[in-house]
Amino acid sequence: MSRLIVRGGTKLQGELEVYNAKNCVLALLAASILTEEKVILHKCPMIADVYSMIKILDDIGVKVEWQNDSLLIDSQLLNRYEISPNYAKEVRSSIFLMGSILGRLKKVNAVFPGGCDIGLRPIDLHLKGLRALNISIQEYGGYLYCDGQSAHGGAVHLDFPSVGATENIILASVLLDGITVITNVAKEPEIVALQDFLVAMGAHISGAGTSTIVVEGVKKLHGVEFTPIPDRIIAGTYLIAGAFTGGDLLIKNCRPQDMKALISKMDDCCGRITEYHDCIHIKSVPRPTSIKAIETQPFPGFPTDLQTQILALQTISNGVSMIVENIFETRFKHVAELTKLGADIVVRDRVALVRGVKTLRGAEVFAHDLRGGAALVLAGLRAEGQTVINNIRHIDRGYYKLDEALNSVGADIVREVDL
Repeated sequence: MSRLIVRGGTKLQGELEVYNAKNCVLALLAASILTEEKVILHKCPMIADVYSMIKILDDIGVKVEWQNDSLLIDSQLLNRYEISPNYAKEVRSSIFLMGSILGRLKKVNAVFPGGCDIGLRPIDLHLKGLRALNISIQEYGGYLYCDGQSAHGGAVHLDFPSVGATENIILASVLLDGITVITNVAKEPEIVALQDFLVAMGAHISGAGTSTIVVEGVKKLHGVEFTPIPDRIIAGTYLIAGAFTGGDLLIKNCRPQDMKALISKMDDCCGRITEYHDCIHIKSVPRPTSIKAIETQPFPGFPTDLQTQILALQTISNGVSMIVENIFETRFKHVAELTKLGADIVVRDRVALVRGVKTLRGAEVFAHDLRGGAALVLAGLRAEGQTVINNIRHIDRGYYKLDEALNSVGADIVREVDL
């Protein structure tokens, strides 16, 4: 088991460049198999979740190769409609392949997907949406058997604006006869990017970024070169890291318009934040003021994927903060680890009350999930002494060499790898 050893107490100063969004790249990889022609995705992060998705694609007959940091996808020989359980349990985004495999082969067998253990994350919305397209789905012993031979466009209403369900239904409907209207959809920037990608391939889709998406089915899609959007969660993590350490950071290759919920919370409490076209500058104060209330919501609300990091920041802020987690019911697993560092946190159901302390002290902690692991790294940057973070495979699923990036702006982090 690998670990990170963080020696706290240094200010972060300099420039950090954000790579393109994991959650966007994974959806585009799934969408790329809707055409038999070659697809190229530029500036993709070389992280564990992307490699896991590539393994699944390779297993079903899709050729994927790296060319520097670009991915070349050739789906001409796609020949399997079964998603291997061994691979699917590694990454939740394997569920997107249901829609795209159905689009190409009209049939798919899958298992319930894996990923971080941050709650139940049921796929009922996915299945309800696919059934609304006249796709037959049978469930036996944790397996899903889907038949789309009689599928056609239809009306789909989501009970909750789920990102994954929105993407899956779009992918399933692109090549169907007829028009599909999806209401109460997710509005995340990654949904807009998926629409832009598919439209560039010849799809007829409109409405991404609003509450209703309309898909007019086409017979065929063609290949394309495309650059995914920057990762707003990585950018947000870096922004919080700057505030944690009283730092002075310029965060490049990001889209401030996608981060308004975070910036609006931090701007009055953490120092001066300046937004530019494709970068953000933070000149933070030595100790932030607590953010009184934070409540996670679907986009454009405060993102659940930044809740753990902003909660960690409140542990050293001056005052009391209340954090409400509305998206995932068990996303406070990092709280017990933060208390090992001296944090003062009380959790009741989906609400955490954080009373800021002046000093955190290093300890040995464990990452239980991707974003919680990142939060522990940030806390370690501020803690006195040495913080050892175990189980960092979770962090590596979504952050490309986070330790090296932070070290480049003044952090003191050592990665130890067990042989």
